[in-house]
Amino acid sequence: MKDNFSNQADLYAKYRPSYPQSLIQEIFSHCKERQLAWDCACGNGQISAMLSDTFKKVFASDISQKQIDHAIQKPNISYHIEKAENSSLKDTSIDLIIVAQAFHWFHFDEFYKEVRRVLKPNGLVAVLGYGLFTSIPEVDEIIQRFYVEVVGDYWDPERRYLDEKYESIPFPFNEIKTEKHYTKLKWSVDDILGYINTWSAIQNYINKNGNNPSSMIEADLIKAFNCASKIEISIEIFTKVGAK
Repeated sequence: MKDNFSNQADLYAKYRPSYPQSLIQEIFSHCKERQLAWDCACGNGQISAMLSDTFKKVFASDISQKQIDHAIQKPNISYHIEKAENSSLKDTSIDLIIVAQAFHWFHFDEFYKEVRRVLKPNGLVAVLGYGLFTSIPEVDEIIQRFYVEVVGDYWDPERRYLDEKYESIPFPFNEIKTEKHYTKLKWSVDDILGYINTWSAIQNYINKNGNNPSSMIEADLIKAFNCASKIEISIEIFTKVGAK
């Protein structure tokens, strides 16, 4: 798994959007037991915190020490620096595994072997992801053009799985259909730029060119906002949930 997010771990903690409670509750409703959950590739612990309110214990793992340094702390969450494909978890110990906005970086076959090892019979695995947000047409046009024309060549090949809404990923489990869920937020220009600066493509661009390309669109975004301090944005969360 690539570590594309340690450099901007502070921005990730501040600007990455959260997940809708309705989706998390729908996933929980299919869990037979709620003893131990694994937030795999936990990042700054957004999902870990949501799991901690329902599960007795949460095992949260990531390959980035800097991400975990910025993670949400709860008494029943334990954080670990580990690869997704090779955890320290015991066999058949986990009731629910969630991977949020990270699965496309995994070695699929190796991870699924680990899932089968640690998941209890009838335990669940849930893979969550999201692509570009949508808002008002003027802002959407700016972001789409920036995404394709400015940083398009700087995305890692794995990004295509998000563009395809995870429809092309292998998922060898008994899939459980879920409702469509969206994260809806009010964002300012600074919020949008902060979020964009968490993108791995931005870091790849900076590493190659020595400057941050997000500055190219700041003036256009301010103009598109038309004096509004914030606008509503919507993010579709695409989900695959399956039982062992």
